[in-house]
Amino acid sequence: MSFRIRGLSPDPFRPLYGLSDEVLAARGVIRHEVAAAPGVPDRVTLRDLEPGKTALLLNYEHLPVDSPYRSRHAIFVAEGAETPYDAVDELPEVLSRRVLSLRGIDVRGHIVVADLAEGAEIAPAIRKMLAQDEVAYIHSHYAMHGCFAARIDRA
Repeated sequence: MSFRIRGLSPDPFRPLYGLSDEVLAARGVIRHEVAAAPGVPDRVTLRDLEPGKTALLLNYEHLPVDSPYRSRHAIFVAEGAETPYDAVDELPEVLSRRVLSLRGIDVRGHIVVADLAEGAEIAPAIRKMLAQDEVAYIHSHYAMHGCFAARIDRA
């Protein structure tokens, strides 16, 4: 079972790029200067940002479904990120270097299966979940902080 991972579209974040800290704060967004890597995973490019770069820390609705599982959480977006990650059967290092919570979501927006995986266990766990007919797609989350990492679909 092949899978496809895509970073978030930069479209909803572009209007925030370059705004002052005061204007960002009024919108509930914090500009964060990266001090060490790895540690600040960008959700557009699916890369850890290098020290000295800036990221926007904001609340993002990653599961906008009409179900009890509707969900939003804090994410980082690299300020100025433009090109979303998009690959088939490849796991970006930002995911493979962390423990992931994988959540299989059905067409109703309900979590029907979940698992924890890290490193070499991640791709097989993804394939196993996507082999289940009731799983429409997978949401991956960074297990330590619970933040949304990326959506995973059948390729």
